[in-house]
Amino acid sequence: MAFQTYSLFVLSVIMISFGHVENRLNLLQLQNDIDKLKADFNSSHSDVADGGPIFTERLSSWTERNEKRIILSQIISMYLKMLENTDRSKAHVRNIAEELHTLKESLSDGSKKMEDLKDLTKLQMSDLKIQRKAVNELFSVLQKLGDTSGSHKRKRRQFQRLCKC
Repeated sequence: MAFQTYSLFVLSVIMISFGHVENRLNLLQLQNDIDKLKADFNSSHSDVADGGPIFTERLSSWTERNEKRIILSQIISMYLKMLENTDRSKAHVRNIAEELHTLKESLSDGSKKMEDLKDLTKLQMSDLKIQRKAVNELFSVLQKLGDTSGSHKRKRRQFQRLCKC
C-alpha cells in the first residue's frame, strides 16, 4: 500500500514540477491510470513495503532544480523500462507511457548529465594514457572548481554587505 502512495506521489511531483499537468483533470486521469497499473502489478501485496521506498528517499537529497532534473530523468527512464514489458494494449498503460515520454523529453538535459556521470565511472584510471590526460586537465578542473565555489563566496559576501543583521 505504501508503494502505491509513493509511486503516485513521485509521478505527480515530477509532472507538476515540470509543468506537464496543465490542470487538475489531467492529474485525476493520471491517478486513475496509475490505480489501474497498481492493480495490474498487484502492488498491494505485503512485500511492497519491505525495505521502504525505492525512489522518494533518493529524491530528498537532491535539492536544487538542476540536480533534481538529473535524478528525475533516471527515475523516468526506469519507469519507462518497466512499462516496456507490460501490456501496451491497455489504455492506462499507454497514457502513463505517453506522459512519461513527454517528461523524458523535457528532462533530456538531465539525461545527458547522467550519461556524463556514467561515462566518468567507466574511465580506467589505471590506464597510463588516461592518467596523462587527467594530469594535463587537472589545473583546468581545479580552476572550474574555484570558479564554482568562488561564486558562492561572492554571493555570501554580497549578502552580508546588504544585510543589516
